[in-house]
Amino acid sequence: MQPGSGWVKKMSTNWTGKALGGVMGAIAGRPLGIGPLLGAAIGVVIGHQFDRGPGAGQNPHGAEARARLQEVNAVFFRTTFYVMGHLAKSDGRVTETEIKAARLVMQQLRLSGSEVQFAIECFTRGKDPAFPVERALTELRTACGDRPDLLRFFIEIEMRAALHGNGMQGPVRQRLTGIAQGLGISGLELAHMEALIRAYGRRAESGPTAPPSAQRLADAYEVLEVAQDVSNDELTLAYRRQMSRNHPDKLKANGLPESMLEMAKEKTQQIQQAYESIKAARGMR
Repeated sequence: MQPGSGWVKKMSTNWTGKALGGVMGAIAGRPLGIGPLLGAAIGVVIGHQFDRGPGAGQNPHGAEARARLQEVNAVFFRTTFYVMGHLAKSDGRVTETEIKAARLVMQQLRLSGSEVQFAIECFTRGKDPAFPVERALTELRTACGDRPDLLRFFIEIEMRAALHGNGMQGPVRQRLTGIAQGLGISGLELAHMEALIRAYGRRAESGPTAPPSAQRLADAYEVLEVAQDVSNDELTLAYRRQMSRNHPDKLKANGLPESMLEMAKEKTQQIQQAYESIKAARGMR
């Protein structure tokens, strides 16, 4: 082997994902309505995650990285339902509505039969007052500490269940707020997340063919996390930021379980719809 050839090989493989992602993003950008430049930019971001992730090129640490990713998958999945059960019981009793809310989230996540069974087992354990929920949260923080987007997604799932369960009232809201802050999510960010979930709900209730309204447009700005008087350029940057943060491929590369990707896909579709609604209202091309 020539001196330095291993370093050259490593450099080349570490750019493979970014190069392929950029090319594929540029090709897919036009039919998706986001243009080749934005498509390429998103593709490069996603490709970078794969370059850093498990199995990139011939990385000798690929097996270790894959094992680490599987560990994150497992911790994320079981903690999701441990905490869901814990929150449902935080006001002293678990109602039939809260059980139905947990089932609805499992349905939204498109879990398989065996995954639903395991999720129910975790939910049941989590609602036991003796369950060590703080230890489970510590394990989650350790597994996902360098993956803040995963922690945001975790809290979003918990909030969906809480809102469907009892409207996130009383002890449930207080406990979820404390858990979120323990995971590095501020009260302001949590409030914004709640506004987004409620906006998604209103959009779903009105249906895709409903006529535009002031509320729907206000919700679209909430989805992109911008004020209504933002410039067109700032609007586009906000859209790109949201797409990059929430893209299913990026979340998967960071450790989101495969079974939960459907919810992430729906969220990127909602981001896309919000952007298109604002563009239409502003007459942007």
